[in-house]
Order: sequence, then structure tokens, then C-alpha cells
Amino acid sequence: MKTTTSRHVLIANRRASFDYFLSDFLEVGLVLTGTEIKSLRKGGGSLKDSYVIVRSNELFLLNMHIAPYEQGTIFNHDPLRTRKLLAHHHEILKLHKAIQEKGLTIVPTQLYLKHGRAKLEIAIGKGKKNYDKRESIKNKENQRKLDKAIKGDLRD
Repeated sequence: MKTTTSRHVLIANRRASFDYFLSDFLEVGLVLTGTEIKSLRKGGGSLKDSYVIVRSNELFLLNMHIAPYEQGTIFNHDPLRTRKLLAHHHEILKLHKAIQEKGLTIVPTQLYLKHGRAKLEIAIGKGKKNYDKRESIKNKENQRKLDKAIKGDLRD
């Protein structure tokens, strides 16, 4: 029997792979309010400048912006509130141990819906230096030129 996972990406943090060397990806759940999930489903969110911290053996997501829900009432959510992440205890300890190293942080890479529930993919990131970023840009441009040349050859 084949099981398919319906995974609908709502927000992708493309800047994370540019600013960090990413490793050890992990899927975690989010604790959200009703207006937050409605706003996310409409595309009103951003992972820019967000990061994850470990506080008292729990994971928390900071600086994630979720736009206020348009049809919300006066009890609408705060757009930049700290959100709790749901993960197993041994995974939290593993992440906490990993970020004790110098220069490592936990970065959210994408937010998606999986079977109707909001999930966040996080990764351990090591900051890139400027020369690493220039090299990434150069590799991306070379790949783009190569793809364009191959595509041009196919049309001829």
C-alpha cells in the first residue's frame, strides 16, 4: 500500500540557504491560533529574519511575521509573537547540544501544510562568510548559463 503525503508549501525561506550552510533538517509542529492559520493559508506570512531558540528544553520561533487576519475581530493575533514549536524531547536536546558550538544557529527553512496541519522545517545553520556567498552567486549564475545554453541547443 502506497501512502502519499500531501505537502503544500506556504512560505519558503530562500534566504536561509544563501546566508547559512544548512544541515540536520527536522520537521516540527507549530502552536498557532485560529486567525494565524487562516492568515497563513491566504499567504500572509514571512520567515525573513526569523530564528529558533531553545528555552527550558522547549523550542520557540522568534520574529516570524504572520499578517493579521482581515476578517478577524479585536481578538486578532500579534503578528510577531513568539510561537512554540512541537518536537520530541530527544530531538530538542540534540538541537540544543548542536547550537552550543560556535557559529551555529537553528534556522526555519519552510512552512507547509501536511495533512491539513502546519509544519515547520528547521535546520542547523552555520553562517557563511562573504566569499562563500560570492561563490554561491557565481555557481548559481554558471548553472543558469549552462541551463540556458542547453535549452537554446534544444530549440535549434
